[in-house]
Amino acid sequence: MKIDFDAIPEERLEHFKDGEGCLVAKRYIDDSVTILNGYLEKGSSIGMHGHIGSTETVYVFKGVGKMICDGVEEPMTAGSVSYCPEGHTHSLVNTGDEPLYFMGVVPKVNGN
Repeated sequence: MKIDFDAIPEERLEHFKDGEGCLVAKRYIDDSVTILNGYLEKGSSIGMHGHIGSTETVYVFKGVGKMICDGVEEPMTAGSVSYCPEGHTHSLVNTGDEPLYFMGVVPKVNGN
């Protein structure tokens, strides 16, 4: 199934997951998955959060940032992929001077 993000309205999500600044994103949501296509503005972050009943894979398209996974910082640049398994925590931070463009895929697991 093709998802047409051009047809999905853009949202400005201030302090997403209690993070700093603003996430600008288009979100596809159904009963089994959430797919987020967007960017973090300069100096912005997605706050630390856990995945219970889901996992998350984040792919960075453009920009510079860091992923903090269970307290461990990992640099993220174009082409980087980060995976957060169920029961773990993570946060994405834009550390660069330009927006950090990425896609996050959050499938539900174990029938949740």
